Amino acid sequence: MQSSRLSAAVLIASLLASPLALDAALAAPAVKQEASQASRQLAQLANDFHIARASFDPLLFATANGDSRYNDQIGMAIAPDVRAKQFAAYRQMQARLATIPRTQLADQDKMTLDLLAYELDAALALAPFPEHLLPLNHFDNIPSTLANYASGTGSQPLGTVKQYQDYLSRVRQLAPWIDQAIANMREGIKKGVVHPKAITQAMLPQMAALRSKSAESSVYYSPIARMPASFSAADKARLARDYRTAVEQLDPALERLVRFLESEYLPASRKSTGWNSLPNGGAWYQARIHDSTNLPLGPQEIHDLGLKEVARISATMLSLRLKLDFAGSTQSFTQWMRGQKRFTPFATEAEVLDEYREIYDLVQARLPAYFSLVPKSKLVVDLEPALTRATASDHYTPPAADGSHPGVFWAVVNDPKDYNRTGMASLLLHEGVPGHHFHAALLKEMPLPDFRKFSTENQNNAAYTEGWALYAETLGKNFGLYEDPVWHYGHLNAELLRAVRLVVDTGMHSMGWPREKAIAYMVETLGVPEERAKNQVERYMVWPAQALSYKIGAMKILELRDRAQRELGAKFSYPAFHAVVLGDGTLPLPILETRVNEWIAKAKK
Repeated sequence: MQSSRLSAAVLIASLLASPLALDAALAAPAVKQEASQASRQLAQLANDFHIARASFDPLLFATANGDSRYNDQIGMAIAPDVRAKQFAAYRQMQARLATIPRTQLADQDKMTLDLLAYELDAALALAPFPEHLLPLNHFDNIPSTLANYASGTGSQPLGTVKQYQDYLSRVRQLAPWIDQAIANMREGIKKGVVHPKAITQAMLPQMAALRSKSAESSVYYSPIARMPASFSAADKARLARDYRTAVEQLDPALERLVRFLESEYLPASRKSTGWNSLPNGGAWYQARIHDSTNLPLGPQEIHDLGLKEVARISATMLSLRLKLDFAGSTQSFTQWMRGQKRFTPFATEAEVLDEYREIYDLVQARLPAYFSLVPKSKLVVDLEPALTRATASDHYTPPAADGSHPGVFWAVVNDPKDYNRTGMASLLLHEGVPGHHFHAALLKEMPLPDFRKFSTENQNNAAYTEGWALYAETLGKNFGLYEDPVWHYGHLNAELLRAVRLVVDTGMHSMGWPREKAIAYMVETLGVPEERAKNQVERYMVWPAQALSYKIGAMKILELRDRAQRELGAKFSYPAFHAVVLGDGTLPLPILETRVNEWIAKAKK
């Protein structure tokens, strides 16, 4: 206590001896107050932005990202008047953001301000383009998403009465959404903004399968058959009655949608393939490129990069021929690999899942040498639901922030006897650990504003999210997994797919490639069956530029790691580098690069 009094006396004496110091001390509370006010303004704006985005599109910006607070809403952002309100709200938020003095913010708040500015700019950059006139496709649509959620094993759990009530609320909202989608597509027909015929043909059976002969046989009613025993008899009876009524009101809307697709939309669907054939399609595609890559890249530049990467990876793959006991021609190597029965050893779906879990254990044992920042949430490996298994790709859904469900790697196993084990190690690294799961699960555990915490599924963040996951695949070499030439081949084959995407996506949407040419290129380059190539190509047709994000993002992260290793030498640390890349959550590539450069400069000292 005595030393505290002496320190205070010394401080007061020094301030009285220096008028400038005294003035600074008196001003300090005012400066602190200004900083606090700026921080509060930013926090309020960041919260308003998340609420607005989640309200306009709750499935994408909330439920799919593990925010369960909006699980009773599906949103109506496809309605023209709602869409206009959304963009008007974002413009108002931009104006509010401009009034916040950045210099008065702490470093983490500065990061939040920069990211909020980026998110608002990215959302408004797409405002001039009529994306709402293409409200559904075979790969991504609200009716099928809600149907998948009926299982209760995905992003929307069904274990409590409230959760059942939330899902019921969404089912009730689906019929109005469908009618709005039909109205939008009719407007799209008038304006020439329609899907290719092949996409409509792929949508039709999927939408038709959602219809039911009775309420009880509907997939949207199926949660009733799995109600927990803990529910009271009154709750069970009420929920069963309300679900039946909701489905009876929904079925006519599903029937209207199928009839519309058959009789009006299919005949009006276009013969062309790419986005550049749509009104203002070239500018639209360029905007999508920037949204997906965060970088000022043009279609030709990306196309040429893809061709270069295809050549490089193909040469590396061929170096494995002798290790895999193949002595034939280079052209038939990939086809030979696909035909080897030793690479499809599974008889049941359970055996596939068991192998994934064994790989998971191997990876877990090697993580401590490369990661100091790890999530608490565990990863679950499960099978893709039957409804979307035929058209889906292996994917990941993040854990809920409230812990109600874990992160899940969904393996697409149509027939276990045909499931090839060559790609399983790289898939686990990409979709699970340390790929999407490390990023998405850590986000939920960081003290970040909601719009940053729930940001894994946004397309404009894909260069980081998918880039990180593809980078995670490369760590299989560090972990020793690729000493097995089968798994090394699988990794290279997966990387080759990402390089091929650069060629195919730009080829279709900028250079006039028809769908058939894109499919043929994938079959020839990857050695995949035509049906597999068709599914991939049709995904890129409805999701332009998203496929570019994987390779572009991974190459940027590798470039940053190479720079750090070169400049830091013996001071370089994998755990430290990975902590920098993951430690601030989802970052656009330019901001990530700045963050890594700052770390390198600091580590040099």
